[in-house]
Amino acid sequence: MLKTLYRQIGQYKGAALATPLLTALEVVMDVLIPYVTASLIDLGLNAGNMQAVYKYGGLMIVMACLSLLFGILAGRVSAYASTGFASNLRRAMYRNIQTFAFQDIDKYSTSGLVTRMTTDVNSLQNAFQQILRVTVRAPFRLVLSVAMCLVIDPRLSFIFIVAMVVLGVSLYLIISRVSKLFQQVFVKYDELNQSVQENVQAIRVVKAFVREDHENQKFGRAADGLYKLYTRAESLMALNHPVMNMVVYGCIIALSWWGAHFIVEGTLTTGELTSLFTYVMSILQALMMLSMIFVMLTQSAASAKRVSEVIEQKASITNPAEPITTVTDGSIEFRGVRFDYEAGGTGETGMSGLSGKSGKTGKPGKSGLSGQPGQPGHRRSALYNVSFSISSGETVGVIGGTGSGKSTLVNLISRLYDTCQGEVLVGGRNVKDYDLTALRNAVSVVLQQNTLFSGTVLDNLRWGKQDATLEECQRACRQAQAEEFISEMPDGYNTHIEQGGTNVSGGQKQRLCIARALLKAPRILVLDDSTSACDTQTDARIQRAFREELPQMTKLIIAQRISSVQACDRILVMDNGVVSGFGTHDELLASNVLYKEIYDIQTKDVGDFDAKKGGVA
Repeated sequence: MLKTLYRQIGQYKGAALATPLLTALEVVMDVLIPYVTASLIDLGLNAGNMQAVYKYGGLMIVMACLSLLFGILAGRVSAYASTGFASNLRRAMYRNIQTFAFQDIDKYSTSGLVTRMTTDVNSLQNAFQQILRVTVRAPFRLVLSVAMCLVIDPRLSFIFIVAMVVLGVSLYLIISRVSKLFQQVFVKYDELNQSVQENVQAIRVVKAFVREDHENQKFGRAADGLYKLYTRAESLMALNHPVMNMVVYGCIIALSWWGAHFIVEGTLTTGELTSLFTYVMSILQALMMLSMIFVMLTQSAASAKRVSEVIEQKASITNPAEPITTVTDGSIEFRGVRFDYEAGGTGETGMSGLSGKSGKTGKPGKSGLSGQPGQPGHRRSALYNVSFSISSGETVGVIGGTGSGKSTLVNLISRLYDTCQGEVLVGGRNVKDYDLTALRNAVSVVLQQNTLFSGTVLDNLRWGKQDATLEECQRACRQAQAEEFISEMPDGYNTHIEQGGTNVSGGQKQRLCIARALLKAPRILVLDDSTSACDTQTDARIQRAFREELPQMTKLIIAQRISSVQACDRILVMDNGVVSGFGTHDELLASNVLYKEIYDIQTKDVGDFDAKKGGVA
């Protein structure tokens, strides 16, 4: 973890090294001033020597100015180093997240990643700045002040040693309890951010169902939990001040008592006693600063672990040693494929794909679960022993009830997940042999919940091809049946799209996403229920455009409606993670009971297939 954080200092190492040096020089000036003050009092004021007063007074002014200069420089340099360190942390986390496979992203919730990149990084930034300055200032001041006390009078220095022991034990007891509380604080931050994120993203649903009070209560519970933890932690930390005051006043009383005796005996001067009073405050302030550093380091240790986890997370899906960079055709073949989702594991979402051995290969039961619920290894089988072959240029429909494994099936083609068992071949080669960029450029997927980004219509379309011309974008939009509504927009292709596509309808959003995917000119196009928000007439026009204008492209169309797949070359019927049937519409009506049941339900309008079959989306 420390090595990971150290690497992120990067180009700011020079500033990080300069800060302690400047801070040390500042402390040296601060510590020498009381010693010079003793000479000013004893040799100048008490002796009535104004020349000595001017001499030592001028020296004190120079030292004070140097201390101020070194302090200002240390502050500027430490701010530069700490903000740069935080910037590098965020950049490293963000870049690594971009390499994650779906099963890696499943380990962290969105709110958890946001907390790590904001609250946790801010905590580390503050801690780093304090480490550069205070961790040098406090111990250096402590050591030098104790040394100066020993130089002035070793007998009175014993008071400071006792005070340091008392204060050190007290602070240890406080910090040991506070540290445990801070480890729980960031979990509460995740819950708070999750509540805010869900509410903002689903604000239309909240208002449509008049659930504002419910959301307020949910946020209130998250905020209250964070408030209680912080209150307990701050209450314990507040004990620092009364303990500090008790030790300070005890030292002052002891120093006054013994110092007065030594002055009367003539073994201690008034100037030396004055300096000792200054040093006792300096020593105890240094101890207090050290205590605050320990608290901050304890708090930031939890943040450091959370941030390092994301930076050190290795992508479970990576390029092979010698990747294939060209996909020759759009043929697809599944050979004995099994895929399981892991539930109740380390992920906050409770779902992450397994890429290792899947254990026994027995067919999943009705629940599709294996292992013990709530224990590591508790899995939900999404696909079991799936085998089929699709020729290049073929249009294949995929249909089945909710939770039958349709989306999981197509996610394996572009290696958004990896199989647990068996092989997936594209262009006659195992997808694990391809360069990921080459494979995903050749397999264009329009997911169920595709997102539009803030920017113009053209900006969103060019996600498919960065240098696409206006004519290319228009052609893709015609094929996706999007050009008509785009032409009716105020600024056409330059119309601004709000974040998430909130200013376009669901059907319009889907058609823009399809056009964006077509701009990649892929070998394989996967539409994962991507026309569900379109009317049947628009859906039919899209299918016709695909048949007439994209005959060489392999097309997989996942749909809930028979009408969306009826005209496909062949139709794959999925049922509880297995292939129930594979053939033409007429063949399946004659031979597949499940397909005929779906067809009858939809054409006769006698019920809802998904409601009858059950399952989990």
